[in-house]
Amino acid sequence: MEGESETNAANKASRPTWPYMNAGSLTTSFLLKLAAAGIIWGWGYFNFSIAWLIAPIAVSVWKTERKKDNELRTSMAQASVLANEKELIVSRIDELPSWVYFPDFDRAEWLNKILYKVWPSMNEFVRQLCKQSIEPSIVQTLTEYKIKGFQFDRLVLGRIPPKIYGIKVYDKNTSRNEIILDADVMYAGDCDITFFLGNIKGGIKDFQIRGLVRVVMKPMLSVMPLIGGVQIFYLNNPSINFNLVGVADVLDLPGFSEILRRTIIEQVAAIVVLPNKITVPLSEEVPAETLKKPEPEGVLRIHVVEAKHLMKKDIGMLGKGKSDPYAIISVGAQQFRTETIDNSVNPKWDFWCECDVTSAIAQQLTVQLWDYDDTKGDESLGRATIEVNRVKKKGIIDTWVSLEQAKHGMVHLRLTWLQFSKNPADLRAALVETQELRVTTMSTALLVLYVDSAKNLPCIRGTKQPDVCLEARIGGKKQKTAIVPRSCDPVWEEGFTFLVSNPETGVLHIKITDERTAVAVGEMNYNLSLLLEKNNLEVSQQPFDLQKAGADSKLVLSMSLNILKYEQPEPTSEEDEDDHDINELNKRIERQESNISNTLSSSVPPSPLKKQPSKESVNSQQQSTGMVGVAEESEAATAEVIISNSAPSSLNESSRLVHRNPSVTSSLGEAKLGRIQLTLRYSVQRQKFVVVVHKIANLPLPQNDPHNIPDPYVKLYLLPDRHKETKRKTAVMKDNCNPIFDEQFEYVISQGDLATRVLEVSVCTQKGWLSTGGNVMGQVHVKLSEIDVSKAITSWYDLQPEIKD
Repeated sequence: MEGESETNAANKASRPTWPYMNAGSLTTSFLLKLAAAGIIWGWGYFNFSIAWLIAPIAVSVWKTERKKDNELRTSMAQASVLANEKELIVSRIDELPSWVYFPDFDRAEWLNKILYKVWPSMNEFVRQLCKQSIEPSIVQTLTEYKIKGFQFDRLVLGRIPPKIYGIKVYDKNTSRNEIILDADVMYAGDCDITFFLGNIKGGIKDFQIRGLVRVVMKPMLSVMPLIGGVQIFYLNNPSINFNLVGVADVLDLPGFSEILRRTIIEQVAAIVVLPNKITVPLSEEVPAETLKKPEPEGVLRIHVVEAKHLMKKDIGMLGKGKSDPYAIISVGAQQFRTETIDNSVNPKWDFWCECDVTSAIAQQLTVQLWDYDDTKGDESLGRATIEVNRVKKKGIIDTWVSLEQAKHGMVHLRLTWLQFSKNPADLRAALVETQELRVTTMSTALLVLYVDSAKNLPCIRGTKQPDVCLEARIGGKKQKTAIVPRSCDPVWEEGFTFLVSNPETGVLHIKITDERTAVAVGEMNYNLSLLLEKNNLEVSQQPFDLQKAGADSKLVLSMSLNILKYEQPEPTSEEDEDDHDINELNKRIERQESNISNTLSSSVPPSPLKKQPSKESVNSQQQSTGMVGVAEESEAATAEVIISNSAPSSLNESSRLVHRNPSVTSSLGEAKLGRIQLTLRYSVQRQKFVVVVHKIANLPLPQNDPHNIPDPYVKLYLLPDRHKETKRKTAVMKDNCNPIFDEQFEYVISQGDLATRVLEVSVCTQKGWLSTGGNVMGQVHVKLSEIDVSKAITSWYDLQPEIKD
C-alpha cells in the first residue's frame, strides 16, 4: 500500500499543470509577447531598417542558448552530487568520482553522510567568511575595473552539501610528524546569493566549484588533541561556474561575466590556493610559526618559447584571419602573462618566469593561451598542463605540449627544477648561470619571511591607536599583511616568499602604515647580505628596531635564505608513462629509419620520389613514374621480409586497416593512396589518450590534374563522437606529397571508454573557394580495443578510401 501511494503521488506530480498556472505568470507572458509583436509591427509601420533589429535579436538568441546550456550543466552537476555512487556510474555522468579513475583514491560515502548532517550549521560560518574576507577583496578588485558599490545582501548556501568524490592519504615520501590527504571535492548546491552593485540588485545561483583539496595535519603530539594544527588549501585553481539572476542577468554578457568570474577565481585563489592556506591551530603548545611559515619545496623556472598552429579566432574581410595570442602561466595562485603577439598563429614569446613550489606532488603548471580582443572579450586558444612532479623527477624538460580544449595547436616549454642550498659558496655558480641566460629577471635565491608581530608602535595624533598593516618589498615585488584594527601591538603571524636576483646587493624594505591616514608609523631596511653570514642563512624570532617610530618600537621577524641550485636528479628504474616526449619519439624513429634505410640501400636503389616541394617540378617527376613504382614495390617487399617475422599485425581483417611494421617505407600502400605514420599511447596516470601524427609518405597526384599537387592536412575523430569536441586537426602543408607534421593531440577519456572507441584518421587536402566534391584523400580506422596502447606504439598505416556515413 505504501508503494502504491508513493507511485500515485509521483504520477500526480508528473501531470501537466498548465491549467493551474499562476495568473501572474500568464499575464506576464502575454504582455511580453504582445510587446514583441507591437515592436515588430511599429518597426515596419514607420519603415525603419530591419538591420537595426539584427544585433538585439542575435544577443537574445545567444543569451537563450547560453542559459539552456548552463541550466543543463547545473542540473547534471546537482544530480551527480545528490546521486549515490552506483547511480552515478550507471548513468555515465561525466563528473565521475576520483576512485573510478584513480585506484589510489578511496571512497568517502561515510564522510558525505556526515557532511549532510553538519551542512546546515556551516551556513553561518560561510556567511561570516564571505562578509568579512571575500566581500572587501571583491570590492577592491572591482574598483580596478571602475566598478563600485558592490556588497552582499543575502547569503544562503541551500540544502545540498559539498560532495567528496574520493580521498587519498599519503603514506610514502612524507614526514612521520604529519598526515597528508587529498580530497576531490565538488560543491554544486542550490545556493541563494544576492548582491548590490550600486543601485542594481542581482544574484548568483547554481554556484559550482570543484578541485583537489589538500589537508595537512601537523605536528603530531603525544597528548590530546594529538594534532597541533590543520592546513587546508587547493593545490591548483578550482573550476568555478555560476549563473547571474535578477537585474544582473542583463549584464551577463561576455565582458562583465568574465570580469566577475575572474574576480571570484582570484579571490578564492588569494584565500585558499597555494601558496595561500587556511590554517587552524588546535593546540596552544604549538608555535604559530610552525603552521603559518611558508615551506617551499623548490623553484620552478619556466621558459615559454613559442607556439605553433594555433586556432584562428579573428574574423577578417575574407573569412577567418589569424589570432593575437598571449599566454597566462599559472602554478597554484601564482600567475604570469606573456606579451601579446599580433596577427600570428605561430607566436614566439621567449618569455621567462619563476615561481616557488610548496608541493610538487599533484600540483600542475598550466599554460592557458588566449586570443586578445579589446571589443568582445578574449577567446580561449586552448591550454597545456604539466605535472610539477615530472619536472622535479627529470630536472629539465624541453618539450612541445599539445593544447587541450582546442582543435589543434602546440606550445613549446622549457622547464627547470631548482633545489635549495644552504651553502653560500653555491651563490657564485647561481650568479654565473643567470648571467649566461642573459635574462635580468632570473633569481639566484629565495627569501622566506615570517612576520610575527610589532610592539610599542606610536599612536596617531597622540591618542588614536592605528589600524596597521605591514608592507614588505624586495625589488619590484610587494607583499602585504592583513589590517589589524586599533592596535599599537599588532600580531600578524603571516609568511611570505621573495625571489631574489642577487642577495649580495638585495635589500628588504618594510613599512608599517596606518590605513586610515596613510601615515607611516614605522620603517626598516635590511641588507640580505647579512643573512649570508648567519648560521644556516637564517634568523628566527629576532626583534628589529624601527625607524620613524618610538625608541621602544620593535618588529619581530624570522628570515631564511635559500640559494637556488640545479642538480641532476638520480636516475630511477621506474619509467614515467608521461615522459614519452614527442622529441624523444622522433629521435627514436629517426634511428630506426636510419638503420632500416642502411639495410635496404645495399640491395635496392633509392627511390627518386622523396618529396615534391613545388608544382613546377611535377613534369620532371612524372617522367620517372614507371621506374618509381617498381622501386617502391621492391623496397616495400624487402622491408616486409626483414621485419614481418618479429611483430605481426595485431588487427584482424574486418577492421579494414592494413598495419605494417617497418618504420621506413616508400610503398604507396595497399590502396595506392599512400601511408601515414602514427604513435598511439595511453596515460593511465593522466587518463589521456595521445596521438602523434608524424608524417605521410607518397600521396598520389590527381589523375585528372597531375599538376595540382595537394596541400595535405590530417583530421582526427574519436568515433562514435563525430563532433567538434573530438575533432583535431594538423597544420596544412602546402604543395607536398610527403609532409612531415610531428604534431601531438590528446583526448581525456577513461580507460574503460577507450576500448569502445575507434580512431578515425583522415588525410585531406585543402580545398579552394570554388572547388566542389570531397577533399579526403585517404582514411585509417584504428579499433582501439584491438591494440595495446599502454606503451607507445609507432607504426605505418596504409591509407584506405574514405568511408562515408
